[in-house]
Amino acid sequence: QVQLVESGGGLVQAGGSLRLSCAASGSTWRIKSMGWYRQAPGKQRELVAVIISGGITNYADSAKGRFTISRDNAKNTVYLQMNSLKTEDTGVYYCNVWDYAEHWGQGTLVTVSS
Repeated sequence: QVQLVESGGGLVQAGGSLRLSCAASGSTWRIKSMGWYRQAPGKQRELVAVIISGGITNYADSAKGRFTISRDNAKNTVYLQMNSLKTEDTGVYYCNVWDYAEHWGQGTLVTVSS
């Protein structure tokens, strides 16, 4: 089993930056991918960015050029550096990890004010 603990959300003004962290523990040697999803108020959860074994990354179009996903394998932690934040980036951000099953973090709230 994999357990996930997220941190780094908060309130920021538009144009600002935040960095989210998600630390994995447990059966981390089985992890195949780590990523971030976002759920805005009244909307479905959507992929923001993912990083898979080998360091290959994929981003939602809305995140390209502003967000960077990275992974520290020694710490079993995935980061999401978010720059040039917009009000539409507001939502609950969930860490997502796949080993032989899908695992979700508890979510961290990001609020971008105008």
